[in-house]
Amino acid sequence: MLLGGLMGATVLGLGALVAGYLLVEIPEPKSAAAAQANVYLYADGSQLAAVGEVNRANVSLDQVPEPVRHAVLAAEDRDFYDSSAVDLSAMVRAGWNMLRGGGRQSGSTITQQFVKNYYLDQRQTVTRKVKELFIAVKLGRETSKEEILQGYLNTSYFGRNAYGVQAAAQAYYGKDAARLDVAEGAYLAALLQAPSAYDVVADPGSAGRAVARWEYVLDGMVSQGWLDASERAGLVFPWPGPYEPSDLLSGERGYLVEAVKGHLTGRGIVGEDELAAGGYRITTTIDPVRQEALTRAVGEQLLDGLGTEPPDAFVRVGATSVEVATGEVVAMYGGRDYTEQFVNNATRRDYQAASTFKPIVYAAALEHAALTVDGERIGPATVYEGDSGREVVNRDGTGSGWSPQNEGGKDFGTVTVAEAMDQSVNAVFAQLGQDVGADRVRETAVALGIPGDVPGLAEARGSISLGTATPSTLDVAQVYAALAGRGTYREAVLVREVSRDGEPVPVPGAVERRAVSPEAADGVTAVLRGVVERGTGTAARSAGRPAAGKTGTAEEDRAAWFAGFTPELATVVAVFGQDSESGEQQSLYGAAGQERISGGGFPARIWGQYTAAALEGRPVVEFEGAAEPVPPATPDGERDPEPDREPGPVPDGEREREDGGREGSGEPEAEPGGSAVPSAPGSAAPSTGPPPADPSPSAPPGEPSVVPSGTGEPDREPAPGR
Repeated sequence: MLLGGLMGATVLGLGALVAGYLLVEIPEPKSAAAAQANVYLYADGSQLAAVGEVNRANVSLDQVPEPVRHAVLAAEDRDFYDSSAVDLSAMVRAGWNMLRGGGRQSGSTITQQFVKNYYLDQRQTVTRKVKELFIAVKLGRETSKEEILQGYLNTSYFGRNAYGVQAAAQAYYGKDAARLDVAEGAYLAALLQAPSAYDVVADPGSAGRAVARWEYVLDGMVSQGWLDASERAGLVFPWPGPYEPSDLLSGERGYLVEAVKGHLTGRGIVGEDELAAGGYRITTTIDPVRQEALTRAVGEQLLDGLGTEPPDAFVRVGATSVEVATGEVVAMYGGRDYTEQFVNNATRRDYQAASTFKPIVYAAALEHAALTVDGERIGPATVYEGDSGREVVNRDGTGSGWSPQNEGGKDFGTVTVAEAMDQSVNAVFAQLGQDVGADRVRETAVALGIPGDVPGLAEARGSISLGTATPSTLDVAQVYAALAGRGTYREAVLVREVSRDGEPVPVPGAVERRAVSPEAADGVTAVLRGVVERGTGTAARSAGRPAAGKTGTAEEDRAAWFAGFTPELATVVAVFGQDSESGEQQSLYGAAGQERISGGGFPARIWGQYTAAALEGRPVVEFEGAAEPVPPATPDGERDPEPDREPGPVPDGEREREDGGREGSGEPEAEPGGSAVPSAPGSAAPSTGPPPADPSPSAPPGEPSVVPSGTGEPDREPAPGR
């Protein structure tokens, strides 16, 4: 009986396969002219941008160098010439995963991918997979391998709006496909898996992943006998050229669209190939009124007054504003014009966060009830020695060999933690971080919203307390929103709704979790209110609201930050220095007519103007549970006898500066198990300029020490203040 049932099921299954094979015909190719635009909307429903131009130029297979063809096969289907058109076992795994509601998986051979690109759509559904199977089988029987490979090379999406290898060769290297060399071909092949994840120019932080994927392709070529091992050993990663986006993305729109695209694909809401196929209607979280207010504040407070020559030409501004209650990104400033400088200053991860990291250290201390070396529980009134160059002491009382300097070599004497936060005393926070422990600081940073893969976070030990990691303004905004939300982390989101052909696409809700206790978050907020009221961030008082925040200035004045929040809104503003031509990070000495650019200067002023406008007409909300901090310290360590006095304006260059940098060799860091991350052309030497008043705090003995080199990618045309 059982045997008969199994045989019957087998016959039915075979019959279904035969019927499917006979009934499913090879359809007419999709028309490029039928491609639809993706429409991006502001939160109020007004149109932000419509993007959908198809960039494709077909070439014959003999116009693609054989090494480039082999690179593609090594990346996507090494058994292409010897295997069948479909890989049933991989398809079963992918189909089962989708039925269970798991992540999307391809499970496709090159033949199947060509069928998807040329005949079907990009939606990963079981129905489409079944059609793909039967069409691929028929195509494999009726079409030569060469024709299929040619079709695949001409229809695949490589990123940068480039469909096909010819368009990709032009987009990344400014040459025809016929002129690609082995290294370049291997990089283009690496892009096929996830174009936006491996574009090392658009996303400098992806360099390690991209190199690893590039090496995987080359190793596959060697293993298949397509590349000599000695030639492979001599290949150097081929840094691609700048991206020249469509004018449809000019101005700020391009930064917002690219950030939204990254959100959609990075969270698996829409696949990259699916998005490239077009037809989506995407409602973002961006509030056009607040977006305009942020842009106006950046211009009026800084950019509009800049000249066109260095150092003014080095100035870049990035900013992100997040609604505390929802995690929605309501405004984001990535730069002046995406078509001129396409690296989004709001999402880039290559400048040190500096002293904006110190509140994370204090949050870790409160959350873990950390003790000083003397056994005292750490709180706002805990006393530390604040003299510049004081050696950090290990838990056992022995010296660590690390003696970080305060800015300008100032000695603060005996100060409380609250006073040290007001004046951003490096000596105190280096010791406080040692007392808490680098691992706990790192864990707290990740819990509050700093992604674990942010450059400089995993390898930092003692120096983590002084902000040597390089998160984006978006990353830091998540942290400060969590503090404003009394310890509740809400994932920053950029998308509210997505639909295609009138059908809604599921958008998962923002991740929400307890990051630190309400008591720990409130304790940090209380101290950060003092920074705004009496410390280095008094310029932010122009918001006219109860506010808390922290200033930060990176090594050699390459970046200046202000990260702050009201009970409703967390906003982070950063000013970066970068050479338009070489892509090197540059110091901001002398920019905007100031001796130095500090976090308490332009960033805090931009923050204040924007926050006032963003909350205009709304009732004033007080912080819940955040008590007043103790008065700040004066430079000689005495308590301020007049804590309630109104501070006058302080010019840039005179405000206390925090230098979270670390000195390093400038050599690229090696990815675990892979090659060194490549430096971009022209970025090997660090920038020069007036020396800082005192050396930046170097990393503790034995700790890797690297100065980020920036994107290394020049703008197409020099332009000030992007």
